[in-house]
Amino acid sequence: MNNKYFHSVELDAELCCGCTNCLKRCPTEAIRIRNGKAHILSERCIDCGECIRICPHHAKRARSNSIDEIKPYKVKVAIPAPALFGQFNNLNDIDIVLTGLRAMGFDMIYEVSRAAELVSEATRQLIRENALKKPIISSACPAVVRLIKIRFPELCDNVMPLLAPMEVAAKMARREVIAMTGLPDEEIGVFFITPCPAKVTEINNPTNSEKSAVTGAIAISQIYPELTSKMDKLSVIEPIAKSGLIGVGWATSGGEAAAMLGDKYLAADGIENVIRVLEELEDEHIHGVDFIELNACSGGCVGGVLAVENPYVAQARIQNLRKYLPVSLNHLEENDMDKMKWENELTFNAESFRLSDDIVEAIDMMEKMEEICKDLPGLDCGSCGAPTCRALAEDIVKGNAKETDCIHKLKAKIQNVYDQLGNL
Repeated sequence: MNNKYFHSVELDAELCCGCTNCLKRCPTEAIRIRNGKAHILSERCIDCGECIRICPHHAKRARSNSIDEIKPYKVKVAIPAPALFGQFNNLNDIDIVLTGLRAMGFDMIYEVSRAAELVSEATRQLIRENALKKPIISSACPAVVRLIKIRFPELCDNVMPLLAPMEVAAKMARREVIAMTGLPDEEIGVFFITPCPAKVTEINNPTNSEKSAVTGAIAISQIYPELTSKMDKLSVIEPIAKSGLIGVGWATSGGEAAAMLGDKYLAADGIENVIRVLEELEDEHIHGVDFIELNACSGGCVGGVLAVENPYVAQARIQNLRKYLPVSLNHLEENDMDKMKWENELTFNAESFRLSDDIVEAIDMMEKMEEICKDLPGLDCGSCGAPTCRALAEDIVKGNAKETDCIHKLKAKIQNVYDQLGNL
């Protein structure tokens, strides 16, 4: 799919009450309240899912594929995120989950944790070769990568130019199926079992390649009830799992960083903490670190809004599950590194904050924006429908708002009219 601004996060206007909760939490100021309803600015949304998480009225939701959409394909492949394994209590064998997926109709299971081990090894190799600008920022979380494109353009060169494990797993699974069956690519359906909406967006509108190798994404929350039922009824558990604790550990915050097998790394999770780290990195306040792992969701991928379990409970389950696993079962072969590299460079999304295509007009608008901003109260209360006074000033110069949308300015104007009438 080649949509310019495909988004998995959607708004149900009928449920929206215009309460401003989402407005204040959005990390890219992508939400406005207009005519009493939230409005998402497509060019700024990174599909992090914070608005879904925070909305008390369930007016935000994420699009994903249904299990029925696997049916038309001759070979149906599931590539489960390692976060899936943290959703089940007392799980001591990944094969129970993987066999459950087979029972749901998938012909082949290829764990994303297998690809994660390969990406970890490739990253260690790049660090040893001193081939990238340090500190290297992980490219695994698509919400973080898009956040950098929009808010931190100076850090684009620090982002590791390797595909995320989801994409690597899909490519390897496709090659394996084609080698076994000789089927054409279009008859193979590869579906990611996802904990987050950002992955759905990345599949439909890839950041660093022309087309994703993943056919679609099925939310963990959607697949969970049927999968649990299938797991409870298994009579035979198939030996499917081919990944170790390094790959499975990617499900939680710090798992990818720990796979670097060194001590010069930093891991942060939760969008506010991620932004704080990126700000300090941009200001060159972080030193002595080779690798930075950033996850938009609290707890890591287990904290995605499409997961079902409390992220900290899931995190504890992953840690317990890792005790039963070997260190790693997957290693790079010749040319594997080349197959993991990005097709396109990461560049600043200038359109997100462009005032005008005409440079002279843009400068004039910027000057007007600064003047308007000086005259606003600077409270950033959100009552105007914009997240900050500066955002309101931007909306005003773009013609999408007026100064009296600020209740403090409106109050002053009304008071001025009242005073003038009183003097008549």
